Amino acid sequence: MTTQNPQYEDSIQNERDRNFETSLPNRHKFDQIFAIATWIATLLGLVVLAILLFDVFTDGLQRLSWGFLTNFPSRIPEDAGIVSALVGSIWLLILTTLIAFPVGVGAGIFLEEYATNNWFSKVVEINIANLAAVPSIIYGLLGLQVFVRWLEPITKGRTIITGGLTLALLVMPIIIVATREALRSVPGSLRQAGFGLGATRWQVIRELVFPVALPGILTGTILALSRAIGETAPLITIGALTYIAFLPRISLQGLQSPFTALPIQIYNWVSRPQSEFHMTAAAGIIVLMVVLVLMNATAIFLRNKFQKNR
Repeated sequence: MTTQNPQYEDSIQNERDRNFETSLPNRHKFDQIFAIATWIATLLGLVVLAILLFDVFTDGLQRLSWGFLTNFPSRIPEDAGIVSALVGSIWLLILTTLIAFPVGVGAGIFLEEYATNNWFSKVVEINIANLAAVPSIIYGLLGLQVFVRWLEPITKGRTIITGGLTLALLVMPIIIVATREALRSVPGSLRQAGFGLGATRWQVIRELVFPVALPGILTGTILALSRAIGETAPLITIGALTYIAFLPRISLQGLQSPFTALPIQIYNWVSRPQSEFHMTAAAGIIVLMVVLVLMNATAIFLRNKFQKNR
């Protein structure tokens, strides 16, 4: 049997301590450099954002008025308004919510609570994750082929319902992913407690799991809709107009009428050479940002409200 030399072991340990003490200042130096780099990147982004917002508000506040909100688009910059674009965006938002929310939440509940771990479920999960990262122009091309051309007898072509269906396809993968993540955050002990009391799977989901996951589901849904309301490429692809001098009626015929939206109207004004239209576009950007801020504030309010109730 061989024994270790205590002096040899002490020398090895002392060498390790010296190496650790030597490398420690270097590691702290790298940490400080990385922290400074992240602060610079953050400040740079905030400065660029502040410059853009200052430029937009400087130009847009001069044109922002009640007449701007209630007038229809015009070839005269001083008379141009956004009422048709604003109403069109609200229509699209309502349709997208009514289509995407129940389908997306239902699909998320099925995949997380009912689907078994087989090859079909894995294929569906992979495709949903990939669809969430697909560029929006691809959804525009899909809507052009399916809703504008194939389903033209129902949608009447380039209409509001076509835009709502296209944007619903755009945000549905995001809603599904948000629903699944919210359901996964619910403790498994809550489900076991419900099963232990004799409840069925649907009763456990409806009475226990879904109310707890609802704040996260609503937050993800509203953030997804915030993305949809600012999209331009898919609406251009399916043929949204840039000049609408009427408001659609609240009926099935109204859903089958031509439409425009705030991003489309802003894009049209920015592309014009007159500086007055650029100021009008800046005012439209302010209105669009206000809508987005209100939607995000709604998400925060609903999340806090349901968390308190829980």
